[in-house]
Amino acid sequence: MSTEKNKLVQFLTGSGLVTLPIAEEIASHFSEKVIPKNEFFFRAGRVSNEYMFLDEGFMRAFAIDTEGTEVTTGFFSSNQIVLEVSSFFTHTISKENLQALTDCRGWYITYDQLNNLFHGLHEFREFGRSVLVKYLIFLKGRMLSMITETAEERYGRLLATNPEIFQHAPLKTIASYLGITDSSLSRIRKEYSKK
Repeated sequence: MSTEKNKLVQFLTGSGLVTLPIAEEIASHFSEKVIPKNEFFFRAGRVSNEYMFLDEGFMRAFAIDTEGTEVTTGFFSSNQIVLEVSSFFTHTISKENLQALTDCRGWYITYDQLNNLFHGLHEFREFGRSVLVKYLIFLKGRMLSMITETAEERYGRLLATNPEIFQHAPLKTIASYLGITDSSLSRIRKEYSKK
């Protein structure tokens, strides 16, 4: 196995659900993808067909609201799976974009390749389920935080759990992700710097 895919193999085995030989077999089906800064991994208006492990870089997901404003819906850093989950699994046209905020490199497989591996390798099927469950729990938590937490609390949580976002994402993008205006984010950041 090429050492280039070491992070992917470690990601698979790190779950405790995939043995090293099976992880290497799975990784052998992934192809490299390089996405320069500001380029798109996926654009709205299409059906998603690629499931990618992000080896290096930082990406964001965003949609355009009814007033034509970009609203960030998620961030992806290295050692994470990147995909537009709804479009990928339902074969429907997406309203979301996935864009590189830095130069990115990853390993991807297509929907058909993923399904073949799921049906052929029990360990990968269990791994895939665990990834989807973690993603669902994260989305549920995010939805509830938008309802039950103040903007300051959401900012504090993001700063504590994902500080790399503040190194790679423009403040306007972070503000839209938190559901606040740029000026509110500036005010909150000033208050936090005094603590």
